[in-house]
Amino acid sequence: MENAGELDQEACYRAVLTRDARFDGRFFGCVKTTGIYCRPVCPARTPKRENMVFVVSAAAAEEAGFRACLRCRPETAPDMGAWRGTSNTVSRALALIEAGALDEGDVDGLAGRLGVGERHLRRLFRQHLGAAPVSVAQTRRVLLAKALIHQTDLSMAQVALGSGFGSVRRFNETFQALYDRPPSALRRRGERVHEGGVRLSLSYRPPYDWDAMFAALTARGDAVEGRRWSRALTRAVDGAEGSVSVEPAETGRVSVCVEADDLKALPGVLARVRRVFDLSADPDAIGRDLSADPALKPLVAARPGLRLPGDWIDDGAEVPNDRLDDETLTVRAEAWRPWRAYGALHLALAGISGADLETMEKDDAKRAA
Repeated sequence: MENAGELDQEACYRAVLTRDARFDGRFFGCVKTTGIYCRPVCPARTPKRENMVFVVSAAAAEEAGFRACLRCRPETAPDMGAWRGTSNTVSRALALIEAGALDEGDVDGLAGRLGVGERHLRRLFRQHLGAAPVSVAQTRRVLLAKALIHQTDLSMAQVALGSGFGSVRRFNETFQALYDRPPSALRRRGERVHEGGVRLSLSYRPPYDWDAMFAALTARGDAVEGRRWSRALTRAVDGAEGSVSVEPAETGRVSVCVEADDLKALPGVLARVRRVFDLSADPDAIGRDLSADPALKPLVAARPGLRLPGDWIDDGAEVPNDRLDDETLTVRAEAWRPWRAYGALHLALAGISGADLETMEKDDAKRAA
């Protein structure tokens, strides 16, 4: 899915009729009669086809005037707002927005960091996400705020601070406009959990090779105890002192606990957690594209949940999943884009270098001759 206008509206409706979990987070259904947008797996009664229109992102739905469903809670969908297309500029922009680039800065500054013009960046967002950069940023803030309201004991003022809103007033006005009620009215008391720090559940698309991930993190010197990863937060890097820990929860979810002396750091910390654990990966798309290479097909089939361990500090100059360190693979790996780094990782774990691959193919060609 590379363009917002490429959604097959009829296919989307069929997925909604069957509540097909494979499409959860890939698109959202907007109901014209209620003004609500939902995940494809929403348990509510499916509206008539003529009352629905489908969009590629939550930001596009909210920009069009629809509000998030309180029943299926779009903020809990896997891969919220993650980019699965081929535009590296959009990928890098989304990563920066998720880390808070537009909480205090503007689109012109964001475009400058990406080395493109502001108009060009807006055009790319419209083309690929169906929404403006500022709309994407606001939707991220709203959905993070909803997660904090539902999953934590934080006060509304703390939620506003922790989700990237510049002020409590702006936070209250946004929720009143979107949901026609104050944010406190969205809190379900039975869901308030955990004392000490902020504990959130983040989503990912199964399968996930946790053993490989923890082995890679341990090998590079990260703090890992069993199936729990942790890291100290510093003011210089993270904007706060404290700690963050991550451990697998139920399938499709990870549990993240953040203890920070300044909640303004929360969006950036969560963005880094998603990057370190590659939570935005799309195994279906990666497997489909890489399996076109006969050398990778059996490797991908054997380890469909393999993820790229990311860096906590990343300059964003390249998209992590498209980076390539092995120069012997450069020519061949062009066909793997935008998943070149995954292809290289599969080969590395199988003990196959670019030179080995070339030798193997020459030997196969000789035998075939």
